[in-house]
Amino acid sequence: MSRFLQNCVDFIKTQPFEIIRISQIKDGGEIETIHCREENPCQNTYSVAKSFTMTAIGLLYDRGLVTPEEKVCDILADFLPESGMDPRWHDVTVDMALTHRLGLPVGFLDIDVNPASTFGWDYLHYMLTYPLVYDPGTDYKYSDGAFYLLSRVVTAKCGLPMDTFLWKELFYPLGFQEMAWSRCPMGYPMGATGLYISSADMVKLGQVYLEGGTYLGKRILSEEWVRMALEREYAFEWNETHQCFAKGGMCGQRLMVIPEAHRAVALQAYGANSDVVAGWVLKHSLEEA
Repeated sequence: MSRFLQNCVDFIKTQPFEIIRISQIKDGGEIETIHCREENPCQNTYSVAKSFTMTAIGLLYDRGLVTPEEKVCDILADFLPESGMDPRWHDVTVDMALTHRLGLPVGFLDIDVNPASTFGWDYLHYMLTYPLVYDPGTDYKYSDGAFYLLSRVVTAKCGLPMDTFLWKELFYPLGFQEMAWSRCPMGYPMGATGLYISSADMVKLGQVYLEGGTYLGKRILSEEWVRMALEREYAFEWNETHQCFAKGGMCGQRLMVIPEAHRAVALQAYGANSDVVAGWVLKHSLEEA
């Protein structure tokens, strides 16, 4: 086990919280994982799931099937409500969904907080008939609704549920052990949350973006998509101070990529302060092997 990972766990033991497991890939080598307490091998990654949904859009982009500038209502034309829809929805693009600028309120369609029945049987109808609170594209309001919408875009473009599409194009090529994704009542993956995977598989996505779209020498995404996604902060957020990008999730989930250290780190927890762990990781990434 690397000194970096062992020292990280030693640090966590000094904190008033526990983690479940932490995985890393350094210099494109083998994945290392430390299990800090016995739990199910797959955990809900919560909002880290958004980075996988964003990647599904990237895979479609690389195949010429979608562009960030494309209008969502054109893509989902067969599913639009017959009435009650704000005409401003017709201005919404894929890029606006990827950057949480739809016009919906903060926290919209959060199944981690609200019972699934809150939103009815048809989540897309609920979303498209919900009163918009601002003009699309003019403001940033983080919501799970944006990435559920992207899940529906993926299905409309490829004809498969997003998790099935990702099994073929991402999870199987990356050698995932297993995966499950929470779905809406109509059977579409939620996109924004509810992706159950291991930390060892979570960290593989970080490695793909660290290596400009490749994994173990295999091309997964184009360099163009990786560059665009990171520049526009599609799911991943850039930290200028620490020169890294990351995606966090509720209850202490975190996927971090530190390019200068050639390192990707995935943290799974329940109730841990992932900001504290991330701070340690970023501080020591360049110091320890």
